[in-house]
Amino acid sequence: MAASAVADLQEERVTSIYRVARCIKRKQNSLYNALRSIYEDSIFVAEIAGLWPDLPLVANLRCGLWYSPRFEATCYFKSTDGHANNWSFSTSRLNLHLALLAGQRGGCILVDSTRKGKRFPDSMSKTIPIWTCVLNRAIERWFRRMSGQIQADDQQDLSLSSNEIVERHISPYWDCSLHLPLWVSDTERAAIEDHVEEWTRQLEACGADIGSLASTIKKPLRPLWISQKTVIWLNEVPEYDSWDFTPIILVSASAFHGTIQQRSTSEFSWHYIPGAGDDEESWARGLHPTLFWKHAYDFIDSGPTICNQKVSELVEKDRVYRAQRGDFSPQVEVRTRKKLTNNAEQSWVKSFACVDCVLNCDPKSTSSCSTSDDGYFHLPILSSKLDRFSLMNSLHLSIRFAGLHLKRGKKLLICCHNGEDISVCVCLAILAALFDEEGCFDDGKFYMSTSITKWEMRRRLVFICMFAVNARPSRGNLKQVFGFLRTNREHLLTTNPTIDVKASEEKSWAVKAEILASSGAVYQVS
Repeated sequence: MAASAVADLQEERVTSIYRVARCIKRKQNSLYNALRSIYEDSIFVAEIAGLWPDLPLVANLRCGLWYSPRFEATCYFKSTDGHANNWSFSTSRLNLHLALLAGQRGGCILVDSTRKGKRFPDSMSKTIPIWTCVLNRAIERWFRRMSGQIQADDQQDLSLSSNEIVERHISPYWDCSLHLPLWVSDTERAAIEDHVEEWTRQLEACGADIGSLASTIKKPLRPLWISQKTVIWLNEVPEYDSWDFTPIILVSASAFHGTIQQRSTSEFSWHYIPGAGDDEESWARGLHPTLFWKHAYDFIDSGPTICNQKVSELVEKDRVYRAQRGDFSPQVEVRTRKKLTNNAEQSWVKSFACVDCVLNCDPKSTSSCSTSDDGYFHLPILSSKLDRFSLMNSLHLSIRFAGLHLKRGKKLLICCHNGEDISVCVCLAILAALFDEEGCFDDGKFYMSTSITKWEMRRRLVFICMFAVNARPSRGNLKQVFGFLRTNREHLLTTNPTIDVKASEEKSWAVKAEILASSGAVYQVS
């Protein structure tokens, strides 16, 4: 009995220690500590941006977006693409708009952060260096092919500017080497270099507009790394245009774990959190970066005691305000009779007023619709995190609605709550099911006669991302699209009696799916 009592006492002590540790951690990771840490780190970001004020400030989504109110653009590089033995060049996240912006402005400053106990996230240490290297090689190879064509063609038929561009790039000074930070080991560097040629071929084959990059980027891209530990002599800051490369300046916003965590001011004591902007779902309580920077000083001055209450009040006010306005996020438009080419003058992103019909994939409906009743269809699709099959089960209706209106030459708007994931995936499914390989609307003839491959789907996604630069389709949703296109060919485009499916809130998606599954009939919205 005595031994048992001692064991129970020890177990209770251990449990108490863990409970206390969790309590301390919860207090350290409070909302106020996170916002205060972000604010302190934003001062460092502003100082670095001030060294090169002409360069655009870019946020790497989603963490980086918290660290400044003055970002000119965003991009999306994942740390997982740079993890050891998992290196990758993602053709679904090409970020070509960032390369074009850097080429036009002479470089850019890219902001991100990490909680992982590192000075830089893997997205900055390896993913972005891989990206710059692959783009540089693709550009050089593109110009070498152009140079071969110039030598073969009649020189009188070519403009002087074309010759000058080729001569500018075809030189021994166009740097195509892989530039990694010093803390990446030689073994890992060699392993990454073994894949670069393969990744370059993938970029060339996916349909990316290398020609636009080549005409815009005057000097090869190259990453530079700056953290709060970096020593910069303010009287010796070089001009960015004096470098023989286009700088992608990678700024890790947060201080390293070795710095003092507990900090205090004359009013409050608070705990510093490195990479506080990461994983916002776990701490932000509905707050987003735009709303934070509108009220940043109020949050900071409120202190730890009433910060949570103030955030809750402002988040609710913002929610009501948006609901009353019926706000729409950026959308992706599908247009007919357009070639799936690399013509940058084509624009698939249109305003809401310029379309004939709307496919609204947002879980919540909106009343601000100027189209006719038969041109509006609300098909609520849930995130793959909430429902793994919501998108797949909705694609039948999406494609049928699109085909019904596109064959009449109408312009279609596909929208969701943010224009980044679900609407992009629905657009991808419509492109694959209703358009041929050249991008012409054929009402499904090409799709019915061929077997869709992952590579063909990726090529079409690249084309969408050329114009919807904020597109960030999730892996789970892309899997649903591919699975649907591979398994529903014989049922998707068959001609059956028309049934009436009301696009209203009274009929749930479950009822619509049940009707479609039981009859396989073509539907119309009325």
